Amino acid sequence: MTESRKYSEYLILSRGQWDENLSPERIQKAIDEFYEWHAGLVESGRAKPGQRLARPAMMVSKDGVTDGPFAETKEVIGGYWFFLAESLADAAALAAKNPCVACGLRFEVRPIEVERCSAYVETNETPGRRAG
Repeated sequence: MTESRKYSEYLILSRGQWDENLSPERIQKAIDEFYEWHAGLVESGRAKPGQRLARPAMMVSKDGVTDGPFAETKEVIGGYWFFLAESLADAAALAAKNPCVACGLRFEVRPIEVERCSAYVETNETPGRRAG
């Protein structure tokens, strides 16, 4: 009998840039290993596809629309994908196995909130507080 597991969805954000002292060959090796690693996770049902993000960007706010980029170089988001995991710790453990970690990239792991937003509940957007 197959064990049934309850997985939740987690957003993985690729942050930062490659270590500047690495050769293009070393970086390409990590990239190739990443695609193989990620394909295995998708095939096993532990990940969903994501995408790399292109460089051009625009910011939309109550002040209008402005051209990007908007973050410090070290904070650049290079792409995203989704993990299916039993917990935040489980999702982070999967992200830690990403071959690109060794080459300088960092990965932010965030649970997907399934509940609708409410102005009466503390969230990431609540001023003056950090929801966690």
